[in-house]
Amino acid sequence: MTERILEQKLVSAVKAAGGICIKLSCPQYAGMPDRLCIFPGGRVCFVEVKRPGMKPRPLQLVRHGMLRCLGFKVFVLDDVEQIPGILEDVMPV
Repeated sequence: MTERILEQKLVSAVKAAGGICIKLSCPQYAGMPDRLCIFPGGRVCFVEVKRPGMKPRPLQLVRHGMLRCLGFKVFVLDDVEQIPGILEDVMPV
């Protein structure tokens, strides 16, 4: 599965859960995650989308750590099977 298709599936799942999934583009702040997911109730997370088996680059890991220190959840998505777990983690039933 390509990164693009995986990202589309994430966007669809977030929308189905009542949220929005914004594509982040931060040229002046490299390494930020690909998507900002915003859910009802003020729940927010960041998602880095990777091709299956790929890992974040070192700068991306630094940005992920920075966001986590600020209290945000950050996920690395490289398999469609992870999407339900991300949604459940952010929006517990």
